[in-house]
Amino acid sequence: MFEPVERIHYARSPLLEVICQLRFPTILSIASHEPSDFQESIRKTFPRYLVRQEQPAPRVTGVGTPNPALQPQQPVTNYNFLSEDGVWRLNLTNSFIALTCQKYPGWEAFARKLDQPLASFIRIYQPAYFERVGLRYLNAISRESLGLTELPWRELLTPSFLGLLAEEDVRQEAVARCTQDVEMSLDGGCRLRLHSGPGKLRRPGRPAEQETKWILDLDLSLPGSVPVNHSAPALQMLHMHSTPIFRAALTDTLHEALGPVSK
Repeated sequence: MFEPVERIHYARSPLLEVICQLRFPTILSIASHEPSDFQESIRKTFPRYLVRQEQPAPRVTGVGTPNPALQPQQPVTNYNFLSEDGVWRLNLTNSFIALTCQKYPGWEAFARKLDQPLASFIRIYQPAYFERVGLRYLNAISRESLGLTELPWRELLTPSFLGLLAEEDVRQEAVARCTQDVEMSLDGGCRLRLHSGPGKLRRPGRPAEQETKWILDLDLSLPGSVPVNHSAPALQMLHMHSTPIFRAALTDTLHEALGPVSK
C-alpha cells in the first residue's frame, strides 16, 4: 500500500509536533537523584529546566477472575529540559527519554538535535537496551489556512484515510465523527498506529479552536530489544516509513496546496 516516494518538504507543512521516544528498562537512579550530570552535558542547548510528578493510570489486576481490581501506580518523576525559545523539549524519566519539536526543521536537523543528548544519556546511565524506539508525527490539516474551505475532505484525502466521508452521497456536515484507527506491521519489524479523522484541537493553555481540521497522527515504532548502538539506524528506518505513509493520504490537490519542494 505504501509505495516508496521521493522525499518532499512542504512549504505549508501541517505538522504540529514531532516526537522521538526511546523506552528502556527502568533505571531507579534517575528517579532517586536529580540528573545534574545529564543537565550539565546538555545545558547550552536546553537551558530551561522544570520537573513534574505525574500520576500514571491505575493498572488493572485480576483480569478474567471474579475480582478484578485497579492497582494504583507510583508517581513518575518527569524531568523537562527546554530550549530557550521553547520549541524543543527533552523529557527524561526512569523508563524513557524523548525529544519533542513544535517547529520541525526536517529529519536531518531533528536527528542532529537528538544526537548529543542521547549520547550523554547512554554514557551516564548505560541502559542495557531500548525496549521500544518510537517516532511520531502529529499533523493537523487546515482548509482555512490553505484556502480550500470550499472543497470537501474527499477531494483532499484519499479514500483509505476517509472512511464513510469518501462516499459522494455522504454530507460531511451531517457526520459528527468519522475516524480511522489502524494498527499494522511494516517492513523491518516496525509497527504503525495511525489515527485519521476530523477534529478540533484542544491544547493546554490555549483556547479551543473553532475550525475542524483533519488530524493525521502517525505513530511509528520498533518494539523489542533494540541494542543501544542500533538506535540511530532504527530511527532512520522509522523515518523512511513516514514519507510514503503521509503521501498516501494526500490527493494531488492537497499535495500541491501544501507547496511541495523536493529534498
